[in-house]
Amino acid sequence: MRNDNCHGEEGPILKKLLILLIFAGALAYGALNYHFILKDKGFKVLKKLELTFQDTFVDARGEKKFKLLLKPSLVKAGIKDVIYKAGHSIK
Repeated sequence: MRNDNCHGEEGPILKKLLILLIFAGALAYGALNYHFILKDKGFKVLKKLELTFQDTFVDARGEKKFKLLLKPSLVKAGIKDVIYKAGHSIK
């Protein structure tokens, strides 16, 4: 008897592709909408004010954190508060 299954091997492949596309879309959404900031003791997420891939992943450990104050998009998003709460005063 012949099996004329119209889905065949395509069903599982399409399901995996759909899951992969949803995952990639979620990553792109996060990268466009949030700054992910690595701090000396932890990790912080700030909402971006504009949709952009610029400054998505930021290293704010050690003395590098003060260079971040020169980036307008991070200052508008609240990087000063993040650095201040980490125990460094900014004037």
